[in-house]
Amino acid sequence: MFDILRESTVGGLLNRVSGGRILPFPDQRPDFVIPAKYLATSSMASTSSSSSPSANLTRVNSHETAVNTPKNAQSDLPAPVSEKMTGLEVSKFDTMQTQTESSLEAGPEVTAEKAEFDTKGFVLVDWYGDDDPENPRNWSFRKRSFVLAQIMLLTFSVYIGSAIYTASTFLIMEEFNVSEVVATLGLSLFIEGYAIGPMLLSPLQELPSIGRNPPYIITLILFALLQIPTALSKNIGTLLALRFITGFLGSPALATGGASVGDIFPQHHVPYTIGLWAMGAVAGPVMGPIVGGFAAAAKGWRWPLWELAWISGFSAVFLSFFFPETLGDTILLKRAQRLRKLTGNENLRSMSEIKQAEMTPSAVAVEYLVRPFQLMMEPVVLFLNLYLGLAYAVFYLWFEAFPIVFVDIYHFQGGIAGLPFIGILVGAIVSYTFYVLYLKYYLFPRFGRIASQGEQPQQEEWLRLAIIAGTMIPISLLVFGWTSRPDGSVHWIFPIIGAGMYMPGIYLLFQSILVYLPVSYPNYVASILAGNDLMRSSVAAAFPLFGRAFFKALGVGPGSSLLAGVAALMLPVLYTLYRYGSRLREMSKFAQ
Repeated sequence: MFDILRESTVGGLLNRVSGGRILPFPDQRPDFVIPAKYLATSSMASTSSSSSPSANLTRVNSHETAVNTPKNAQSDLPAPVSEKMTGLEVSKFDTMQTQTESSLEAGPEVTAEKAEFDTKGFVLVDWYGDDDPENPRNWSFRKRSFVLAQIMLLTFSVYIGSAIYTASTFLIMEEFNVSEVVATLGLSLFIEGYAIGPMLLSPLQELPSIGRNPPYIITLILFALLQIPTALSKNIGTLLALRFITGFLGSPALATGGASVGDIFPQHHVPYTIGLWAMGAVAGPVMGPIVGGFAAAAKGWRWPLWELAWISGFSAVFLSFFFPETLGDTILLKRAQRLRKLTGNENLRSMSEIKQAEMTPSAVAVEYLVRPFQLMMEPVVLFLNLYLGLAYAVFYLWFEAFPIVFVDIYHFQGGIAGLPFIGILVGAIVSYTFYVLYLKYYLFPRFGRIASQGEQPQQEEWLRLAIIAGTMIPISLLVFGWTSRPDGSVHWIFPIIGAGMYMPGIYLLFQSILVYLPVSYPNYVASILAGNDLMRSSVAAAFPLFGRAFFKALGVGPGSSLLAGVAALMLPVLYTLYRYGSRLREMSKFAQ
């Protein structure tokens, strides 16, 4: 618990203000013995640099630490955890596995041993060996699980804000005397806010000088505080403007949560833990109509927003005290700063400091603002982004279709009208269970067999699951649409089952495509994911605006059939991409 408090936002502030006396790091304690390497002068560093071809990548390894640091200097540190891959150590597969799992929004890991980078004569501050307890991937399983639970809480606290509003739509129409389309803008603008947000906020979380935590905590605090004026809005303009701003502020949790998961778990665990984190993202929108529905029915349209303030406010306080920094480059940068202060040796630098010093504002602007749009024009990227956008948009159409079916047809009232969303949550749990079994017993063993034959698995192998998932989407829409009989002659459980069948489609589609794209474009992971989020969320933001009119004009059955037909037409293109995707990648100047 001590190390979690020390590494949290509040703990870091206390440590900084007290000059290291409160919640000290090991190198701030009186019994810390400075490794001799870090006491080297600049001339020694330069001499060392010229005497060995590998000296430019100098690091303190576990042997040097053992020699220079007595046991009592590290007696209060947690025991190091040694992680070893089992069953996946075939070299060809390992290459793809590393690209795949670190690409899940975390980006490729760069270490001093692997990178060919000129350190300009500086002495590198790196991990104290492979078992350094401050390395997030060496944390105990209990600590990593606790941090993962907090990432899920953070994501849930923001994502519930989209759908919790839907329970208030008709009450807002009455309060402000506006049309349904205008009232629904409160949902669409929130979604558009977290579509645009990652383009500006996510790059900050990749900068080692900032790290993951400050954008998370600062934006979450502002998100929670702005729920107060949102709930007190006196006119529709104020309400809609604040909904967009809060969606924008909530975007770091949605865009970078997966990167934080990738920071702390071994690479062979990342697909499983990313899938588990995604459950928190699914639970938010699904629970929103349930939580908000009972509050709106009992207390009016403002109360769901008060609930959102309480949920996000609790999360902001809890994470401020207990959520540690997970970005390894940021941890090493702060270690280098402390060691420079301790030793007076200004030649001590972390690798990220050296690299960041050479970054220009124009290069950063191109990478994070221009590159996503360039990559979105790639045929493969464009199709998959549109496909995910359609799946995501239909997911948000459920929030317009459910009131038509379960209120107008089956006469569910008040908060009870939100309970059918539990079917989608059950579908998500089934989907995750299937995903884990698919990875463990089919995909990873298949990768191993391919690699054992001296071949490298193709990235398109990840699209096998997307094809299976893609078939579930039209099936789900047809079952939901045609069991929702206008006369109520079919039991209400069958539309719920149909809606629940949609979750395996969208969940597994997301998991496979959002692995395939980063693996295919490993040098542009941040740009690929930012562009994907922008396109799919922008499409999803538009659909609720015409959702109710769409189903009222065509009917739930024909309307669902039209959407199912569009989804079915995507499947041959997806299969073509699976078969010939490698050829398309060969023609791209960005893909690998």
